[in-house]
Amino acid sequence: MSNADLHPSPLPRPRPGLPLPLFLLQPLLARVVRRIAAENPRMFNRLGPWVGRDYIIDPVDMPFLLHLRPDPDAPLMRAVSRRHLPDHVARISGRFLDLLELVDADLDGDALFFSRDLVIEGNTEAVVSLRNALDDIDGSIAARVADMHGAPGRATLAGLRRMAEKRKAKTA
Repeated sequence: MSNADLHPSPLPRPRPGLPLPLFLLQPLLARVVRRIAAENPRMFNRLGPWVGRDYIIDPVDMPFLLHLRPDPDAPLMRAVSRRHLPDHVARISGRFLDLLELVDADLDGDALFFSRDLVIEGNTEAVVSLRNALDDIDGSIAARVADMHGAPGRATLAGLRRMAEKRKAKTA
């Protein structure tokens, strides 16, 4: 019996669907990560030895992964296929809305982790350093990203926040 059999993940497995043309997301993700990095250069100090290292952000209910490399000189965030996982120091997995709320500063990462709604694989120290770096950013990263895209971005974020609230209300 494997460890996975003893402790099954409560997270849903991604459902196969139509292939998503990931190249359409790349310019948006690149713009976001460059802007956040440029506006918050001090956050890289919190990463210590993990600056420039690769992380996988796995929104388990989406058909792709996010490859993040927090590097002040060449920040990277790109969508990647679940079949072609890049090398990484850590992988952070959770439902998209939970990950969004973490970035939106609405959810406690520790509570998500201990409820098993957030799964960390790989180097935990690297993940804690990344979390500390993101905590150095004043306000909501999600709101900043939405503001970058004007009224459509703010409307999308408002809709996602409503979806998250409805989901919380159902589980409460």
